[in-house]
Amino acid sequence: MKREIVINASALEVRVALLEDNSLAEFYLERTAHRGLAGNIYKGKVTRVLPGMQAAFVDIGLEKAGFLHVSDFHGGADAFTSMAEVIGEGDVETDEALPTEAVQDGELASEQGGGEPVELDAAAASSDESAAEGAAEAGRGRGRRGRRGGRRHQRSAAVNRSRLPIEQQLHRGQEIIVQIAKEPMGTKGARLTSSISLPGRYLVYTPTSNHLGVSRRIASAEERARLREAVAEVRPAQGGFIVRTACEGLSRRDIQRDITFLTKTWNSILKRNESSRPATMLYGDLDLALRTVRDLFSSEVERLWCDDADTYSRIAQFIQTYMPRLRSRAMLHQGQEPIFDKFDIEPQIERALERKVWLKSGGYLVFDQAEALTAIDVNTGRFVGKHNQDETVLKTNLEAAEEVVKQLRLRNIGGIIIVDFIDMAREGDRKKVSEVLAQALRRDKARTSALKISELGLVQMTRKRTRDSLEALLTEQCPRCQGRRVVKSVPTLAAEVLRGIYREASRRAHGDMVIVKINPEVARFLYDAGGKDLEALEHKLDSKIVLRSKEGLEPGAFELAQAPAAA
Repeated sequence: MKREIVINASALEVRVALLEDNSLAEFYLERTAHRGLAGNIYKGKVTRVLPGMQAAFVDIGLEKAGFLHVSDFHGGADAFTSMAEVIGEGDVETDEALPTEAVQDGELASEQGGGEPVELDAAAASSDESAAEGAAEAGRGRGRRGRRGGRRHQRSAAVNRSRLPIEQQLHRGQEIIVQIAKEPMGTKGARLTSSISLPGRYLVYTPTSNHLGVSRRIASAEERARLREAVAEVRPAQGGFIVRTACEGLSRRDIQRDITFLTKTWNSILKRNESSRPATMLYGDLDLALRTVRDLFSSEVERLWCDDADTYSRIAQFIQTYMPRLRSRAMLHQGQEPIFDKFDIEPQIERALERKVWLKSGGYLVFDQAEALTAIDVNTGRFVGKHNQDETVLKTNLEAAEEVVKQLRLRNIGGIIIVDFIDMAREGDRKKVSEVLAQALRRDKARTSALKISELGLVQMTRKRTRDSLEALLTEQCPRCQGRRVVKSVPTLAAEVLRGIYREASRRAHGDMVIVKINPEVARFLYDAGGKDLEALEHKLDSKIVLRSKEGLEPGAFELAQAPAAA
């Protein structure tokens, strides 16, 4: 598979496109005025502790307080009494969960995305996943994890039972170091964690944990064992590490260099914390361009293109420092044609915002994003097949299963997802579709969980949500429909205008001429289909009504004036 990264940088925003065989697979956007926050570390101050939700709100200096669930606050057996214990400078429990979500090869690590599979050491085998977003979702998340069953769930449940209630670990006014795990989304503040993770090029440093993990995407068991041994020999006494896929084949010297850089970064954070006031940012992650190089640029990428000379210079310097072997693959685009036009990316972004997605066979998908979930409907559309209905339905559903996963990744849709496949009468067909869907999901770097397809053709699944979707990034609520995707029809608006005219004009002297300025489309409807209604209204008001079109007036609005009848 041919993979390329295209970076378009301007004064307003930076856009990153990951292409796979010339097709847009992932899209990232960061605006200069609103840089990404995930991965940033803050000195926070607890403003509220909610025992009923087992959560706390922490002021970190943003517009909205951050949300810290007890599952994201890894305290010890005793109540925390000092900052040193909160950040892990004191004793660390050996049964604490390793924050595996700190690893995001293929997803920008600073965004705390889905996470790459991690092979843990024995001490870390009891890893407990973080709770789902918000208090309500925390309960729902535990329910989903409970269905997975197995030894891992039993160990995690034991950890949950032994964890102290949050009111015994935190109190109002307490100062703690936290990291943003999820960007603020909609009305929700940032999701916080006290399990700090500092991603490097080859390793992720977890200063609040002493565990060692290795990415399972390193296929060779011998190589994983070698890397585990190499890190164990040079790691400091305090803190844990996760070995990323990019570390494969790396020498011990390069590993030592990454460890030194990460530990120095953490020590500088601690020093700044000592002299900083609460609600202060202690560490800001790299900007989008450099995060892209750090987390996505690898030997699997044939080319990295950038169209801005200053940004390219910073990228080249970063590559020269951390991955000199890939230096020749980074290129500066100097042509007159905009870089996204050259790679035909703009039309693909536009298509990714459309509600309907056409399949090659002639079928199509319909995406409806609601507050609680995303529903995806599969339809045969223009595809009529060649032999029988069962074959037509199966072929459409198989193609749809692949496209659904591709669109989820491109649109960055997270949370609960319901896919309504076309009904299949044969159990074997449902099994084939489930297998294709599962295989496609394995290529998605975001953590997903899907149930088997039901007899009704429904698939229930979840996909880890870490940042705004493509729709949320590039669009805003329609001022006319208020996000409902529909607007009132012209007949409905015309009737409302007539009622409004009656209410306003009936308060004035009868016998005068009523001049009404309205939207041209509504005016045409009233003159054509609404003539009798206008006559009836004139009779009621004992006034002559004159309609005048006014461009730019909202369809349901009107402006009313009154003039003497003689005029």
